[in-house]
Amino acid sequence: MTPEFANETDDARPIWLVRDTLPEGLDANARSWAEATGFSGKAGQICLIPGADGSLSGALVGLGAPSARPARQRFVLAKAAAALPAGAWRVADWPDGVDASETALGWLLAQYGFGRYRKAEGAKARLVAPDGVDAARLIAMADGEFLTRDLINTPAADMGPDALEVVAREVAARHGFAVSVIAGEDLLTQNFPMIHAVGRAGAQPPRLIEMTRGETGPTLTLVGKGVCFDTGGLDIKPAASMKLMKKDMGGAATVLGLAQMLVATGAADGIRLRVLIPAVENAIAGNAFRPGDILTSRKGLTVEINNTDAEGRLVLADAMTYASEDKPDWLVSMATLTGAARVALGPDIPPFYCDDDKAAEAIYRAGETFWDPVWRMPFWEPYEEMIEPGIADLDNAPSGGMAGSITAALFLRRFAEGAGRYAHFDIYGWQPAAAPGRTKGGVQQGARALLGALPGLLA
Repeated sequence: MTPEFANETDDARPIWLVRDTLPEGLDANARSWAEATGFSGKAGQICLIPGADGSLSGALVGLGAPSARPARQRFVLAKAAAALPAGAWRVADWPDGVDASETALGWLLAQYGFGRYRKAEGAKARLVAPDGVDAARLIAMADGEFLTRDLINTPAADMGPDALEVVAREVAARHGFAVSVIAGEDLLTQNFPMIHAVGRAGAQPPRLIEMTRGETGPTLTLVGKGVCFDTGGLDIKPAASMKLMKKDMGGAATVLGLAQMLVATGAADGIRLRVLIPAVENAIAGNAFRPGDILTSRKGLTVEINNTDAEGRLVLADAMTYASEDKPDWLVSMATLTGAARVALGPDIPPFYCDDDKAAEAIYRAGETFWDPVWRMPFWEPYEEMIEPGIADLDNAPSGGMAGSITAALFLRRFAEGAGRYAHFDIYGWQPAAAPGRTKGGVQQGARALLGALPGLLA
């Protein structure tokens, strides 16, 4: 599925965006119809306008009163994309305060439907790209998100480590990346012991997928958690907690979507872009790693395993050590890492961690600009001792149940030494209920914020 705008030559029906008064361009019959049907301009309200011959001549879409608070939902006008009949549509006028690019991106995102297992189509209404928007860039954003959504929505039986590798190779072939993969026992001989330990009980061999593009310029390395299914290991999850664990590779899905977006928009030109995905299944078998085990990481730090369900930070640690050995200018990790992040901020807003104040502000502002909200959290130094168990250098699951997202971020930062700057995103990767421009299911988070911020940060 490829997001698309309507062709400008199509005979597009007009859409009028309405606040509290009907637009002057409406004829008398349309005004009478709107009043008779009770159209008031309430945010998200839609009124289809019949022509004199009974055909559909246009539509009114409500924005809410000018004095009302900003819309509670992003892409509120994407409701129209889902509700309007198929065909081409154009916005007849743009009231003050309406962002044409947000409207256009929301319409593109509303076209998504996950149809791998049954027919599922998104919105069939197509919008003519508004004047002044960067249509190609918006399509690249939506296309990258569609890739991420497809990967997260696909169950582990069809998106295990081997299938994730196949997709990575396909993305690489389309966008000019070189690919290498270290798998199975080779992970031990090439010193990725924690990736191997977490994934060795899985039905498919664990692996580290590496994609590289560009030979000159500053280096950006993206590391995405690729736990294709997470049973919790021997510290097994309850059944209710396991239902969504196909999404535990959401970090990998997001960095693949982001890498595609960076290339498609030209933001990857002039930089060295590297993507690392430790792809594993955290399963249960006789050779599964155990609570109480002490693993030695690629970096040489020892890690006491106090919960086998805190496995994402283990596979990321080896991949991030490998990334840091090349001293990238920027290292970014993305992972569906902690439930603590969701307790703190809910499903819509992923926390991110970054020691550089200016860079963190740039990421936050880019999230606002590109309708991809993120929220900065602290690498809180006093909590460092919480991840130091005494018997080993690090604890993968500190007891006490407090500051879980922060302690996970502090754990990962230990393996980012060598990178110029580092940011970590603790994403959820899932839309619990359908919203404008977002179907229920897998969703991309943080990628557009990084797309907007990173070119400036790498300059």
